Amino acid sequence: QLVESGGGLVQVGGSLRLTCAASGRTFSSYAMGWIRQAPGKEREFLGGTIKSGSSTYYPDSVKGRFTISRDNSKDTAYLQINNLTPEDTAVYLCAADQSIHNLVVVNPEFWGQGTQVTVSS
Repeated sequence: QLVESGGGLVQVGGSLRLTCAASGRTFSSYAMGWIRQAPGKEREFLGGTIKSGSSTYYPDSVKGRFTISRDNSKDTAYLQINNLTPEDTAVYLCAADQSIHNLVVVNPEFWGQGTQVTVSS
């Protein structure tokens, strides 16, 4: 089970840290990632981290503003988002898969329910 938290209403230019708490399986056996779903748009891969957390991957569209990390001792993954814009308004979902490739192509084995992020101008 994956449970996200930390979303909310934030002003343009602000920052948020989203948290994904995992349970039920061996957290360190899975690559973790974040994906978002904006109204009327396809789901978008935001980044992922391999099982150990020693490497992370981001699409060019978010490099420099989004940072993914994980703490395997706490079975938790994080997404730090800086300099938020209204275009970042979306539901943010945590995802897990044994292959980071499946996160990149937005086809993970496990999904969280998502947390809403709304950026106001």
